[in-house]
Amino acid sequence: MDDILLILAASVAGLVIGILVTSTILRKAVEKKSENVLKEAQEKAEVIKKEKILQAKEKFLQLKSEHERIIQDKNNILNKNENRLKQKESTFSQRMEELQRKQKEVNTIKNNLSIQLDLVNKKQVDLEKSHRKQVEQLETISGLSANEAKAQLIENLKEEASTEAISHIKEVVDEAKLTANLEAKKVVIETIQRTAVEHAIDNTVSVFNIESDEVKGRIIGREGRNIRALESLTGIEIIIDDSPDAIILSGFDPVRREIARLSLHKLVTDGRIHPARIEEVVAKTKKQIEQEIIETGKRTCIDLGIHGMHHELTRMVGRMKYRSSYGQNLLQHSKEVANLCATMASELGLNPKTAKRAGLLHDIGKVPDNEPELPHALLGMKLAEKFKEKADVCNAVGAHHDEIEMTSLIAPLVQVCDAISGARPGARREVVEAYIRRLNHLENLALSYPGVIKTYAIQAGRELRVIVGADKVTDNEANQISFDLSRKIQDEMTYPGQIKITVIRETRAVNYAK
Repeated sequence: MDDILLILAASVAGLVIGILVTSTILRKAVEKKSENVLKEAQEKAEVIKKEKILQAKEKFLQLKSEHERIIQDKNNILNKNENRLKQKESTFSQRMEELQRKQKEVNTIKNNLSIQLDLVNKKQVDLEKSHRKQVEQLETISGLSANEAKAQLIENLKEEASTEAISHIKEVVDEAKLTANLEAKKVVIETIQRTAVEHAIDNTVSVFNIESDEVKGRIIGREGRNIRALESLTGIEIIIDDSPDAIILSGFDPVRREIARLSLHKLVTDGRIHPARIEEVVAKTKKQIEQEIIETGKRTCIDLGIHGMHHELTRMVGRMKYRSSYGQNLLQHSKEVANLCATMASELGLNPKTAKRAGLLHDIGKVPDNEPELPHALLGMKLAEKFKEKADVCNAVGAHHDEIEMTSLIAPLVQVCDAISGARPGARREVVEAYIRRLNHLENLALSYPGVIKTYAIQAGRELRVIVGADKVTDNEANQISFDLSRKIQDEMTYPGQIKITVIRETRAVNYAK
């Protein structure tokens, strides 16, 4: 019995000791786990703290950048307003000086008029005195001889006959003017009725149809490299939007638009679309368009029966196909003017071939390869003189907008027929030519910088892309050109909205494996 009690006591003691040891171990494990959890919580708190600090810094930098941009915009607006005020002050001062000068001239004229008026009054007083003396002398004479009376009668009859003759001559001249006016109207009306043409208005966009949206992806290329290469080489903006099965080619130069359209057609048909292939196709298309221009000029001259024209003038006639004036195709307009001039010259007994030649070439100054600062009429006259056209044709080309004096009978015919062609219903639309001049001026401003190879004004003049030579311009110089050009455009041009200037500098390394 005692043994059992001892065993039980030992068991109880062992159990108690085991429980105590186990609880101690568990407590230490819990304490260690708590310490780890606390440490992890502290580490997470530190990470969250750092993230919040970074976010706060980024937000601060973003707000700072936005604030600086707003301040810069306000400064730009203030500078523009200050420049405008200075310009207005200069204009006002010039006008005040002009008014003062005119006031002095008016005062001088008034003084001269007052002096002349005094002289006239003095002469009138002298005439009245002389008249009174003659009346007094006649009154003292009691009678006249037959010869003296006859002489006075003859003098009176001469004066009456002269007055009647002058009146009759005036009536004859007025009747001749009326008849000539009616005959001129008759010739013009018959000419218009005998010459009929169709009119079509050119747009500044072309639509290129495609078969599926898969072709759009191939045209865009990886990261847009294909479409950037095509836009850079042609100078045309390619708009790819949600329009199904269609791509829009936008640009103010019809020749560039046609080159872009034909190049896209060849690339899509061939299936190989990558930057090197695009460059090759665009170069071939440019040659093709140049050949088509020459063929169009030759065909136009043959259709009109004009022979012996210089080949450079023939090429310019072909370029008219890709030029429009107020929406009216320039080639169709020039052909119509040529036919009108020939018809009207035949009615008036003039040389119809010379008139037709002058009518075709009257707007040749609108399509030169380089565009100097000259009115197109004078530029066309210089081109005609350069390529040995007749003097009558040159004068008609230069005088059709009254820039020079008309010296031949063909010149007024060309002027009248030009007005008839432009005044036909539907022939033209209201498009300001300053729009085209602004785009050309924009491109010429960029070309004035050293190292610039090509310039393209796109998006209706809202963006200017400038391509510079990699061997002539560094990256820092490209940034400087972009900055200087933006300031120059702000100072020298007037435009709505804003213009984005993008300077592109590309380096190519080419080798051949043989």
